[in-house]
Amino acid sequence: MGPRELAGELGGDEDEDAALTKQYRNQVEKELRVVCAEVLNLLTNKLLAVCNNEDETKVFYHKMAGDYYRYLAELADANNPGTDDKQNAEKCYNDAMECAKKCLPETHPTRLGLALNFSVCYYEILKKPTEACALAKEAFDAAIEKLDTLNDASYKDSTLIMQLLRDNLTLWTSETNDDDVQD
Repeated sequence: MGPRELAGELGGDEDEDAALTKQYRNQVEKELRVVCAEVLNLLTNKLLAVCNNEDETKVFYHKMAGDYYRYLAELADANNPGTDDKQNAEKCYNDAMECAKKCLPETHPTRLGLALNFSVCYYEILKKPTEACALAKEAFDAAIEKLDTLNDASYKDSTLIMQLLRDNLTLWTSETNDDDVQD
């Protein structure tokens, strides 16, 4: 008995499996959009609305909003190009970065995590590899200069995020160089 006969014996064929897979994917994406919308509503209408000071909390909430808009942008397709989600992600990340530069040291894990996520958004969602590399390099270089000021509590978190920034930079610059060679 061949694979096609076996599939028939099991009650399905490839077209039916593909249709079920597509249906399941659409359902999961629909649920994900609902959850993201709920989180974004909570962030923008409740949590950020009561943040008056420029502090780590405000940075975190803006970063989180950027993350959720990025998740929505990752779901973009022909029916929903996600243009607004991309712009909203960039705006939220920019707001978070402005605030972080005013209130958090270069080595702070929240600031470094923001730089990591924002640079990934630039690279993968906004298709701006130059900005992604510049942001990741700036954050890494600024943190490395202040590494000796870290206490033991944040040293491990900060250096782990710095390693991720460096790994992304290495990958992105090698991809850029590969693209230049192919052109």
